[in-house]
Amino acid sequence: MALYSAAAAVLAGLERGEGGLKSLVYNSGFPHVRQLYALVTETLRYASVLEKLLDGAALLQAEKKLAPQLAKVLVYDLLFGKGLKCGGRWKALARRHRARLEAELARMKVRHKVSRNEDLLAPEKAVSAAVSQVPRYVRVNTLKTCVDDVIDFFKRQGYAYLGKAASVEELKALSGKKFLLDLHLPELLVFPSQTDLHDNLLYTSGYIILQDKASCLPAFLLGPVAGSHVIDACAAPGNKTSHLAAILKNKGQIFAFDVDPKRVATMNTLLTRAGVTGCQLAQQDFLTVDPRDPKYSRVTHILLDPSCSGSGMVTRGPGEEAAPSAERLQALAGFQRRLLNHALSFPALRRLVYSTCSLHQEENEDVVQAVLQEWGSAFRLVTAFPSWPCRGRAAFSGAESCLRASPAETLTHGFFVAVLERCKEGAAAPSSLIATAKENPQPGERKEPEAAPKKRKRKKQRVK
Repeated sequence: MALYSAAAAVLAGLERGEGGLKSLVYNSGFPHVRQLYALVTETLRYASVLEKLLDGAALLQAEKKLAPQLAKVLVYDLLFGKGLKCGGRWKALARRHRARLEAELARMKVRHKVSRNEDLLAPEKAVSAAVSQVPRYVRVNTLKTCVDDVIDFFKRQGYAYLGKAASVEELKALSGKKFLLDLHLPELLVFPSQTDLHDNLLYTSGYIILQDKASCLPAFLLGPVAGSHVIDACAAPGNKTSHLAAILKNKGQIFAFDVDPKRVATMNTLLTRAGVTGCQLAQQDFLTVDPRDPKYSRVTHILLDPSCSGSGMVTRGPGEEAAPSAERLQALAGFQRRLLNHALSFPALRRLVYSTCSLHQEENEDVVQAVLQEWGSAFRLVTAFPSWPCRGRAAFSGAESCLRASPAETLTHGFFVAVLERCKEGAAAPSSLIATAKENPQPGERKEPEAAPKKRKRKKQRVK
């Protein structure tokens, strides 16, 4: 049963946008990671087929306590895998419905005029192209080392360093044991997509973080100065939290919240490995945090990356990017609006980043627009990364100040980021200030990085 539970947890993590497939598998704590990875990968490959089987056989309606992710894993192994070798009561449950599931599978093959299970996947092979073109991004953990030392380490391992990328096309052309410095983010290295560094000494010792480029944008654009007090409102699994700590140079205070105890435990392990200090973890729903508590009186920056549909995660697999129901999107958007409103109520707040790994306007521009309207002239949108090629959708005047990311345009997961700042007393309404923000970046707004990272004056731990 542990295998199926672990696989279901990874699928749920992907849906919540908590990380990439490999990171979630390797951080799951399951002892046989290759077995787990294979099961999750194949379940994702058959995801849309499994969803149709579950609907046709009405399995979830018949078994109210069976989570959809666990149902997919069980049905995959029952019908397409090696058969259910473990599973306890869930194994017995799946076998009770075997006849109905097999009958539904047979009907599906007849409808599609195919005889093999694999032929049901033919219309969905295009998804794998999006997955394969996204490179392996590696964020250098500057709490433990520096970019130059990590580059030297990989050179000694036989990798060829090609310098700083000049275009997205250069990232797309990477192959073999070659790597580049990213063209946008100063501490991000880029490797070919199939590069596996989970067993690399730098990763296991916390010198590097395997984190998609789009996922690095929220902390980078929040840009708190050393000594700041910062809230990471929905923090698990912790990659953004460790990025914030690196930006702060472990000087200041981070308050990181997540409601799930298992995710908090995982985050604690990750942050410890990354050398993060000055971070208070709390297993708590951010909506229950009192903004007037003196403990948070100096919080000037908030990173809000709430639960979302996860529709931008290219590692979700075939069929997983299908649009959720209108009811599901409405519920998510309502939850996201409540979180954003709550975050803006912290009295000392000066700058906030709202981000999701969703492609849906309802969770992105619509949420930002609704909340800005509620707050009137108190907050405004700041144009983040003016040279970033993928901008917000024109849901309202000023949406172009937000940015989006996508596999096709930026070679990343699908992502949305909006930067909000508190207006000074007497300022105009947010929408009329957007043009000014473009021409005159606000204090604390990051400029684009120089051509290459400079050597640090203070010597970091050298990677040997």
